[in-house]
Amino acid sequence: MPNLMRTSNPTLNDKIFREEGIALGRTMTLDGTVNKTGLLLIFAAASAAWAWRTISQSPEWAFLLALMGACGGMIFVFLTVFQKSWAPITAPIYALLEGLVLGTLSQLFERRYPGIAIQAVTLTFATLFSLLLLYRARVIRVTDKFRLGVVAATGGIAFFYFFTFILGLFGIHFSIIYGSTLIGIGFSVFVVIIAALNLVLDFDFIETGVTARAPKYMEWYGAFALLVTLVWLYFEILRLLAKMRERR
Repeated sequence: MPNLMRTSNPTLNDKIFREEGIALGRTMTLDGTVNKTGLLLIFAAASAAWAWRTISQSPEWAFLLALMGACGGMIFVFLTVFQKSWAPITAPIYALLEGLVLGTLSQLFERRYPGIAIQAVTLTFATLFSLLLLYRARVIRVTDKFRLGVVAATGGIAFFYFFTFILGLFGIHFSIIYGSTLIGIGFSVFVVIIAALNLVLDFDFIETGVTARAPKYMEWYGAFALLVTLVWLYFEILRLLAKMRERR
């Protein structure tokens, strides 16, 4: 398939529509993908609300819920990626599991920085809708250079996170990056920008799937992929706000 189907979201790449083929029956639509994205957000929000309430009443459950959500979510990410036709089932389960992580970590951040959770949620959705409007108005165009830049930056961030995680196991920490220093805040701003730009690539991918007449279940897969990016963006905004609070 042409390069227009390439994206930096690890759940979406230029091979997907070639592998899934053109549907002979019902096909992927934009409205259908939007509706399913909304459903996944509702599932994630409901699960997050339950985790939030549970942690507020029983803080000792925080680690277990976060671990269950993270590990279970990772399993269903792989299941969805490798068995895309299962997305109508695996995507909602992923949303529910990821909601446990969202609710737990949001509650923990909220305890230390009151009001930070609603700020992060507001900024995440404001970013989503702003970029969607700019994309639909063709103010932002997904060119090869744009795509290459976002892909390279995303890969670099992923490598850096993995590298620092491994070093952290040996007691080596990058406090200048993960702390509330000006460099740390600047790094978080950069990561938030790259996460947001991944949304643009996701919009382009979903639009291409609709044009390519992908199978109907790819609506769930497209919604799932968009949710993955939104979760990443939310956590990065949450981290950035926390660093800025530390600077006060």
